[in-house]
Amino acid sequence: EVQLVESGGGLVQAGGSLRLSCAASGFTFEPWAIGWFRQAPGKGREGVSCIGTRDSSTWYADPVKGRFTISSGSAKNTVYLTMSDLKPEDTAVYYCVAGNPSTCWDWNGYDAWGQGTQVTVSS
Repeated sequence: EVQLVESGGGLVQAGGSLRLSCAASGFTFEPWAIGWFRQAPGKGREGVSCIGTRDSSTWYADPVKGRFTISSGSAKNTVYLTMSDLKPEDTAVYYCVAGNPSTCWDWNGYDAWGQGTQVTVSS
């Protein structure tokens, strides 16, 4: 059974930092990409960042460039999202996704999603 387990969300003041973790398991074939998207209350889903599991290529959405860093952990299919200089507009539920999309940022191409972790940034 495919599982994506996220952790690391919480409440932080603006300007603070958080690190989200995602551990993906149960894949018959290793996913080539793992990423994060977020959804704020009343808003649509937004891709945040993704990483290739084989070449560690990365992609970032414009609103988070320079503030967020995605990286692979030492354990297989473990990915971290380090978020710095957080802003109130970063408040959302963050979801980890894994799969084999046509491109890293093809969010409709992922077929495994985590349960989500809440990130709240206070002003």
